[in-house]
Amino acid sequence: MLQKLGFLPGFNKQVTPTGAEGQWTGGDNVRFRYGSPEKIGGWAQLGATNLTGAARAIHHFDDNAGIKYAAIGTNRILYAYSGGTYYDIHPIRTTLTGVSFTSTSSSKTVTVTCSGAHGLQDDDIVLFESVTGVTGSSTYNNATFEDVKYMVTSVPTTTTFTITMESTESGTPLSGSGSASVLCYYTVGPAQQVGGFGWGAGLWSGTVAGPATTTLASTINDTVTDIPLTDTSQFPATGEIRIGSEDISYTNNDTTTNILSGGAREVNGTTKAGHSGGVTVTNISEFVAWGEASSADFTIDPGLWVLDNFGTKLIALIYNGRCFEWDAAATNATSTRATLIPNAPTASRHVLVSTPDRHLVFFGTETTVGTATSQDAMFIRFSDQENIDGTDAYTVTAENTAGTQRLAAGSKIMGAIRGRDAIYVWTDTALFLMTFVGAPFTFSFQQIGSNCGLIGKNACVEVDGTAFWMSENGFFRYDGQLESMDCLVEDFVYDNLNSTPRDLINVGLNNLFGEVIWFYPSGTSLAINNMVSYNYIESYSRASPKQAIWTTGTLARTAWADSAVFAKPHATEYDPAGTASDVVGNTDGCSIYFQHETGTDQVVAGGTVTPILAEITSGDFDITQKRTAQGQTIGMPDLRGDGEFLMKIRRIIPDFISQTGNTTITLLLRDYPNNAASGSSLGPFTVTNATDKVDTRARARAIALKISNTASSQDWKLGTFRLDIQPDGRR
Repeated sequence: MLQKLGFLPGFNKQVTPTGAEGQWTGGDNVRFRYGSPEKIGGWAQLGATNLTGAARAIHHFDDNAGIKYAAIGTNRILYAYSGGTYYDIHPIRTTLTGVSFTSTSSSKTVTVTCSGAHGLQDDDIVLFESVTGVTGSSTYNNATFEDVKYMVTSVPTTTTFTITMESTESGTPLSGSGSASVLCYYTVGPAQQVGGFGWGAGLWSGTVAGPATTTLASTINDTVTDIPLTDTSQFPATGEIRIGSEDISYTNNDTTTNILSGGAREVNGTTKAGHSGGVTVTNISEFVAWGEASSADFTIDPGLWVLDNFGTKLIALIYNGRCFEWDAAATNATSTRATLIPNAPTASRHVLVSTPDRHLVFFGTETTVGTATSQDAMFIRFSDQENIDGTDAYTVTAENTAGTQRLAAGSKIMGAIRGRDAIYVWTDTALFLMTFVGAPFTFSFQQIGSNCGLIGKNACVEVDGTAFWMSENGFFRYDGQLESMDCLVEDFVYDNLNSTPRDLINVGLNNLFGEVIWFYPSGTSLAINNMVSYNYIESYSRASPKQAIWTTGTLARTAWADSAVFAKPHATEYDPAGTASDVVGNTDGCSIYFQHETGTDQVVAGGTVTPILAEITSGDFDITQKRTAQGQTIGMPDLRGDGEFLMKIRRIIPDFISQTGNTTITLLLRDYPNNAASGSSLGPFTVTNATDKVDTRARARAIALKISNTASSQDWKLGTFRLDIQPDGRR
């Protein structure tokens, strides 16, 4: 007899396939609409080039003329995208003049010599301009360097750095040849976030590896306690450093002079010594000796941006660093660069524009403006109203609305977003509402929840007056009432979550389908490799209780921006082994900028098409039958069974609401819950939109259904399948 198959929408991964009867247990690249599963939409690359580094933030806005912009911040470069073209608007830290070039025979390495200290680090980006006099080499000339960006390969000394060329020196090498200016880009940070805890966090000697390294600015003897470095911006306010085999502690970090002072020599049992200028200096503030336990876990912050707009001005903050502005309405805006916001804090964890009152708010920022060492992870500072560039814009006076506030619950502010009536501010343990109230206090602050902190700075979103976020211990929502969200995939997500690179976790809103999507790293991966999605339109609410609809998958996006300014959502994918054409010698991978919900496949620049493979699998269903008092079976078998009988499936009657191309049907068979599922002997079955039925001879105690596609230009939305089922013997 034919029986309809009915399944609740969403995935249930909290139970076994046997326990998930009448439900879907998993899949990939699928969503639910009107209760039915379907393949997600495709995506196509925007622009003809890849972006250097890992993209970590996207922000859409437009200018007064209606020109649309997308600001994209990677861990190396800040881009503006408009009209199919990418523009490099990254701010310049300093410009060096009078540099010269030295090449080596049969090598791609070129050494650049500066007249003074350059302050560069490995993997920084530099741009050469006004290049003259590069002669003597048959391989390199002025045009090789002019208006070309290079990645710094190494920093041998405070006055030299090396770059890697596209081709080897095949002729007479350059020897201090030429002259040029070098535009040094602000350092953002590494592509990934790494960390550790206690014993084994570093090498055998206890050295903590990571990007927080620089060089000694000048030679020191074995008695000085003021240590001059090339750059101290990535070092903590107090801590320890290693030079050679000696460890040195310090109590003050002056990032203006780049001097660590208040030092003590030969700490951690090391021996003091003199050190030459240009040698490597490493931050070892998390050093633990052999057999000791670290007091806390630690991570090396990744290179992140926080982006917003103040009218036509793009606001761009380097995570735990400086804040910049770029005016899209300026004349020839795309040929200009972002510049420092004058008088603004120089070290902050987050920033946003409060609307409609128009204050620029810094979170986890400095208690003394302009002094990076005064950064307090729980401190908030906001500008004067309608004033972000003024001399006293961030100084609290009786004549302005600037102000400060320090939050009490938690150890650091994790993130903040604008809501309908207030700003949501999360610490690592709590949620606060920051509400504009006007003079004399400007903002009020109210703690509305505890034990509900934010797991990573980009793991929160607000839609239609409701905030959704991912915490250390589950998913939460707030719409005037705080609640922990029912989640039938929670164990699957959290049991596999790699929480070390937590600041890489990001959330995207896809309002076209009512989806909140978290992208996160799982297993041992330090990169985004999984997603979990919640459908806020079709899921339950307190007024209308229904099934909470969650899905999981392998879609990996490092940043996301919803449709609004642009008609479709935009997102980025990071390839650590990929290449980008705008930086020579790039070893930091590349990002691809996609428009989502277009077509059925992935399409990249040049027209290469990759199929999007979607699949969904049901829980097991089995049968039972009514019996007479004498034990005889009567009536029609019921799929809501107890597994007493084996069953035989003779036919599958497919039903698709819509179908493009072929779809594959697989029957997964098992006799007992602990058995591994196996496919039927005649399957899998290929179904076209003209297929009426599929004949099969499947026999098992429990059977699950799997729907998938295997090639490009295929799309499907599932209807209600029917199966021809009858009880079979126990043997």
